Amino acid sequence: MYPFFRSFLFRLDPETAHHLTLQLIRTAGMIPPSCWFLAAMFKARPKPVEVFGLTFKNPVGLAAGYDKDCEAIRGLSTLGFGHLELGTVTPRPQPGNPKPRIFRLIEDQGIINRMGFPGKGMEYAARALRGTAKRIQSNPLTMKENATQIRNDIVVGVNLGKNKDTPNEGAAGDYIKLMRTFTPLADYLTINISSPNTVGLRRLQEREMLEGLLRAVAGERAADDSPQQKNIPILVKLAPDLTNEELDDAVGAILDAGMDGIIATNTTISRGTLRSDRAGEQGGLSGRPLTALSDEILTKVIRLVNGRVPVIAVGGIMTPADARRKLDLGAALVQVYSGMIYNGPGLVKDIVKNL
Repeated sequence: MYPFFRSFLFRLDPETAHHLTLQLIRTAGMIPPSCWFLAAMFKARPKPVEVFGLTFKNPVGLAAGYDKDCEAIRGLSTLGFGHLELGTVTPRPQPGNPKPRIFRLIEDQGIINRMGFPGKGMEYAARALRGTAKRIQSNPLTMKENATQIRNDIVVGVNLGKNKDTPNEGAAGDYIKLMRTFTPLADYLTINISSPNTVGLRRLQEREMLEGLLRAVAGERAADDSPQQKNIPILVKLAPDLTNEELDDAVGAILDAGMDGIIATNTTISRGTLRSDRAGEQGGLSGRPLTALSDEILTKVIRLVNGRVPVIAVGGIMTPADARRKLDLGAALVQVYSGMIYNGPGLVKDIVKNL
C-alpha cells in the first residue's frame, strides 16, 4: 500500500508531509486498536543482539531527526524497530533555519535538509519521555524501567545538540545540561557534533576541541553518584566528510575519553553526481547518494576502533541488502531514515527478515 500513500505525500511540501506522518503515528500510538493493528502489521521476528550492555530486539533502529521532540514513541515502537534514536534535542527551544529547508531528490532517491535543530527544547522532550511511564506509575519501578515497559522494551536513545547561539567554547555546558536531563529517561545518549546545518558545529570534531568536550562529558558522568549516570552508554556521531587524518584524530579522541560507541555517519555536504534539479540546495544530503560514502567511512571507523567499541551504521540504507552489507562490514547495529521515506515503514520488517 505504501506506493499509494507515497504518491499522496510526495505532492505535499516535504516538511508538511513529515509533520503529517509523525502526527499520524503519534495518534495511532495513543489509540489501542490502531496501535495493535500496526504492531501486528509491522512486527519483526525477534533477532536480539547485545550492544553497549543493552538488549536490542533486533539490530535495526530509527535514526535521529525523525522524532525531534520525543512525541511519537508509542506509535514508532509498533513499526518493528529494535531501537529509536530521538532528537536532536537542544537545551532551549529554537526555530531552526528558515523554510523551505527539506528537499526531495526523487531521481536520486535522496533528501537534502538544512533544518538546523528546530525543536521545543529539552524540557518539552523530557516531559514527553516521562509521559511514556504515566500509565503504570503504581508499579514500584524506577522511571526509566516504567518508560521501558510501556514502550514494549524498545531501546530508546536521545541525540543531543547544542543551541545555535551557544559558542563552541561553551558547548560542553549545553551537552552536560542535556545529560543531566535525559540520563534518567534514556537507555543511551548520543553527542551530535556532526550536523552540517548549525554553523561551526562540525569544528567540534577537531581533535583539540573534541578532546575538551568529551573530557567534560566524561567528567560529568564520573562525578555523579547515581549508578544510572555512571553506567549510561554515551556515543558520538561523526560526519562522513572528514579526511583520513581528521577521522583518525576524532576516533582517537573518542576512545581516549572512554566513550562507549560511534555512529557513522551523519549527512554529507558533498554532492557527487546527482540528477535532480534540487542538487544545488545547501544542507546535508542523505539517502541513496550517501550509501557508498557512508560504507567507506564505516570501514575506516571499524578499522580504527579495532573492536574496542561498537559502531552503529547509518546513511544510505535503502534496502535489506544495504543493511546486511553494513553489518557484514562490522557494524553492531544499523539505523534507517531516508530509506523509510522512499520505501515505507515495511523496510524495517524486510531488513530483519533478510538478516
